[in-house]
Amino acid sequence: MAYDEDLANRVRELVGREAGIAERRMFGGLAMMVHGNMAVVVRGAGGLMVRVQPADFERLRSAPGAQATVMRGRPMRGWITVDSAACERDADLARWVEQGVRYAGTLPAKRDGARAGRSG
Repeated sequence: MAYDEDLANRVRELVGREAGIAERRMFGGLAMMVHGNMAVVVRGAGGLMVRVQPADFERLRSAPGAQATVMRGRPMRGWITVDSAACERDADLARWVEQGVRYAGTLPAKRDGARAGRSG
């Protein structure tokens, strides 16, 4: 399933000026990487996957339209899935994207992802 191009473009607008941003197709979607660390994924199944601070995980997963991310039957620690409806308003999308970008930006840069720019 292809990811939502309109949602991807909205996310691109939000992260466009951030240092070290790159794109990579993965998980059937489009991942936005910060210095090689996944921050936000526009999912092929719709909506987003957002990387979050572990300390904020419980609070954020109880937000409207959000839940813990599960892949292959296993919960992914530190990741929230946000459904499409919870991303419709620009302000809501911006809050989710900022969560992912801010946290990924605190992680050590990965060697292959340390260069800025877009790929994929």
